[in-house]
Amino acid sequence: MKREIAQLRPTIESLFDHFHQNPEVSWEEFKTTEFIQSFLQEQGFNVQTFDDCTGLVVEAGSGDFCIGLRTDMDALWQEVNGIYKANHSCGHDAHMTMVIGAMLLLKNLNMLEKGKFKFIFQPAEEKGTGALKMVEKKVVDDVDFLYGVHLRPIQELEDGCAVPAIYHGAAKFMTGEIIGEDAHGARPHLGQNAIEIGAAIVNEIKGIHLDPMVPYTAKMTKFHAGGDSGNIIPGKAVFSLDLRAQTNKVMEELTKKVENIFKGVSSLYGVDITFETKANVAAAEVNLEAVQYMKQAIRDTLGEKGSKEPVISSGGEDFHFYTLRKPSVKATMLGLGCGLTPGLHHPNMTFNREAIFSGIEILTKTIINTLERQQEGE
Repeated sequence: MKREIAQLRPTIESLFDHFHQNPEVSWEEFKTTEFIQSFLQEQGFNVQTFDDCTGLVVEAGSGDFCIGLRTDMDALWQEVNGIYKANHSCGHDAHMTMVIGAMLLLKNLNMLEKGKFKFIFQPAEEKGTGALKMVEKKVVDDVDFLYGVHLRPIQELEDGCAVPAIYHGAAKFMTGEIIGEDAHGARPHLGQNAIEIGAAIVNEIKGIHLDPMVPYTAKMTKFHAGGDSGNIIPGKAVFSLDLRAQTNKVMEELTKKVENIFKGVSSLYGVDITFETKANVAAAEVNLEAVQYMKQAIRDTLGEKGSKEPVISSGGEDFHFYTLRKPSVKATMLGLGCGLTPGLHHPNMTFNREAIFSGIEILTKTIINTLERQQEGE
């Protein structure tokens, strides 16, 4: 297999360079979608796009049993060396490259004729809504096993190593507004002080107590009130909250606690507090059978020393909505060590690009292992 991968090297390197140099943010991956569609059609693949959103799906082969492979596509919007721009600082450029590489390798190995496969190029992972859109479009309705991949930071996994599962936590991002009346600085009793109300929310959130055996956090990440006049007590403010929990159950409990705080503070201060969830990412639901197929692929590719135990990460990933919304889907995600520094989402994130080729081999072998084991069991 390494010989076939070596033959694909120029194509793989060219693909990564293109994705890396042409990032697009969530739900705006128009040129990325067009590029992938054109490239894969030239390679003889049957490509399906969508009228109302970015992203695409490729189906290959036939049969009653289907193996899926998913990649995210979007970049982040962040300040890079003083300029705000789209930036692939989460590794989605590498993920797209690996999935296409696995597709080409499976094709060259004549494996696509031996089963049914589905390759999902999913938009808007960073918004936490892309996977839900794919579920809505019934993309995984016929998928039995689903695999994904994500680069891991050096603090979590060293270069040359990989894990067959990433236990991501749940994450939720909320925005809110305090709606009161401004008052003169000399007459505070005639209005409501949105800054004091915001402080009350922060203090109440600090007092939330849940199962201490499950990591969780809730914190205010943005607060804005008042204008240029220092003698006006602002009655209105906008704010953002970031909620994290290692399990979906604890996230539900945490969310209820926060919502109750909004209601209580609203009643205490006599103001309206409105809020909404902007993004919501589920905690990992991992299938152990899928993990075993991937674990063997890691050992065959990187050896025993390169095969590590699954990692627990406080980061979020919307990949896990596929299994939550479709429990029949057996899924896991490859965690790929690649010397990634300084960290995910850092504007100057970098990694060892040679890891892309290991990732392609692991994903390909995982799919082959899954196909062979399932066919043996029939």
